[in-house]
Amino acid sequence: MNEYDSNRILHFVKKISYNLTKNLKDANCYILNTCHIREKATDKVYHEVGRVKKEFRNKKKPIILVTGCVAQAEGDLLLKKERYIDAVIGPQSYHEINKIILTIEKKNSKINLTEFETIEKFDQLNLIKNTENKTSSYLTIQEGCDKFCKFCVVPYTRGPECSRPFLDILLETKHLAENGVKEVVLLGQNVNAYNYKNKKLSDLIYSINDIKNIERIRYTTSHPKDFTNDLIQVHSDCEKLMPLLHLPVQSGSNKILKDMNRGHSIEDYLNLIEKLKKKKENIKFSSDFIIAYPGETNVDFDKTLTLLNKVKYINTYSFTFSARPGTPAANIKKIDDNIAKERLSIFQKEASSLKSAYRNELTGTTAKVLVENKVSDKNKYFGRDEYFNSVIITSNKDIRGKILNVKINNCNQNTLFGEIIINDKYEDYAA
Repeated sequence: MNEYDSNRILHFVKKISYNLTKNLKDANCYILNTCHIREKATDKVYHEVGRVKKEFRNKKKPIILVTGCVAQAEGDLLLKKERYIDAVIGPQSYHEINKIILTIEKKNSKINLTEFETIEKFDQLNLIKNTENKTSSYLTIQEGCDKFCKFCVVPYTRGPECSRPFLDILLETKHLAENGVKEVVLLGQNVNAYNYKNKKLSDLIYSINDIKNIERIRYTTSHPKDFTNDLIQVHSDCEKLMPLLHLPVQSGSNKILKDMNRGHSIEDYLNLIEKLKKKKENIKFSSDFIIAYPGETNVDFDKTLTLLNKVKYINTYSFTFSARPGTPAANIKKIDDNIAKERLSIFQKEASSLKSAYRNELTGTTAKVLVENKVSDKNKYFGRDEYFNSVIITSNKDIRGKILNVKINNCNQNTLFGEIIINDKYEDYAA
């Protein structure tokens, strides 16, 4: 979502004659778009601002803006601790960025804009055209969360759940398709809570499935509590919906899930997975895990390992508990760091073993790969299969934007390597 927001910020500032530079030394406006999920994010802000200060020590100071969730959570503190920052702009207010930049150009004043105006932000998105011509493109459809998991800062930085108008999303998707986009990834902090005038995520997927030239649909991130039967059914009905679902669980222990205020049990979660498998036999799952949440015992941790091996996730994102200021879990006594690190190491080793076994099984099989871009090595192209696995292919012809049948020859922990299967349709693209 931050990547999507960053691209929209760039679209906005172009209207006041600002353009992207990849050379820090050339910048006269420096924008840091931030995330607040992990503790280190705030430290990175100060580090980056320090880097800019050093570069411009004997030059005219550039405008420094901090946007996103760190700005929302720590706006006044950022301005107080680092006077080099000119403005902090929350994630629901970045559509005001042009006004803020012009104000700073005229006056030497600090600005804190961290109000929740999600609907106004969505309205402003419709005034700019998403001109991305990538093969795969992100598309925000929903923001905010009403679940209030005790560890999570999102309800405080992104606000309550708010959905973009149904037709606006379809118009943006059609525009992306006209620009050559083949895959859309629908985004939301709680994407399956999408609901606009009784139109749900399932309705949106059915409609996008009918859009010409859109070949693949994905969505992330889902909350198990909001997974309705109509959304389960869409996995069976829509051939363009990819068979990988990211479904965060956080823990394998019902006790910990209750302490987290997740609103579902492990039994609920596994029942949901079984329902999805019945509708789409080849579906696979990835997930998020918080290891060493306050109160987690060895028994609770073992239950998380049991869940990991039962579901056999093909990818996992795992971290030790990180206390976020302002959340209910911030004041709970933490588990000893050494114990937390040891449990994380055990979990990640087990998850890595499952991932390696899965990837090794892919060797010798055929995958449908959407080729996204060319890599630095000549004749090498990067793409993703239906399960979002990275694939490197060799080709003498430009194959970007094509969906190709690829034989997987070998792999490492992060990447598959393959060759195009020569047939009438793709013979011209083969190496």
